[in-house]
Amino acid sequence: MLRAILWDNDGVLVDTEQLFYEANRELFRPFGLELSTQHFFDWYLADNCGAWHLLAPPLSEAQMEAERSGRNVRYAARLAAEHIPAIDGVAEVLAALTPRLRMGVVTSSNADHFEIIHQRLDLLQYFEFVLTHESYTRSKPAPEPYLLGLARMDVRADEALVIEDSPRGLQAATAAGIRCIILRNALTRHHDFPGAWRVVDTMAQVREEVEALLASA
Repeated sequence: MLRAILWDNDGVLVDTEQLFYEANRELFRPFGLELSTQHFFDWYLADNCGAWHLLAPPLSEAQMEAERSGRNVRYAARLAAEHIPAIDGVAEVLAALTPRLRMGVVTSSNADHFEIIHQRLDLLQYFEFVLTHESYTRSKPAPEPYLLGLARMDVRADEALVIEDSPRGLQAATAAGIRCIILRNALTRHHDFPGAWRVVDTMAQVREEVEALLASA
């Protein structure tokens, strides 16, 4: 029986994936690397290693950390300056499901970025908790984030559902033993997402799949 949904944030609740791609493209451009959308998919959405290995000569760990910190500051400034839209239809879906299901957010986003994004939206009222990058020792694609989400809700993996938009998010959910609906976007529409429980392209389709699960119970 379905009791809980764990939602990713970027690309699922809010439309930020393109903006984060642009922030990383700006990060690598001074090093002579033009980060393509395929690079971003391969090394940020499918994996979590970044594009540092594409640089020659390589940077030290200290240099990479300094560059990441600078990117994070610039990304936060862009988030604060720009309108960050919620994914089309997500507020209506959350409002419809909240009376029947427990819900939490499990994201790899930094806490400060998450707070900036949501301070002008009204989505957090639907969630019991938010787990951000700082909550984990190992982020997605490791299963730890979703295992922690299950523990916070005290539900079994077979009683939960994950909504994700990336291959590494799917891998994390699958490794935690949780069914996963993939909501594709412009950066992930070309991918088939093998192993996903369902693959959809709109929030209305997410709701249809959840309603079908609830009805089957």
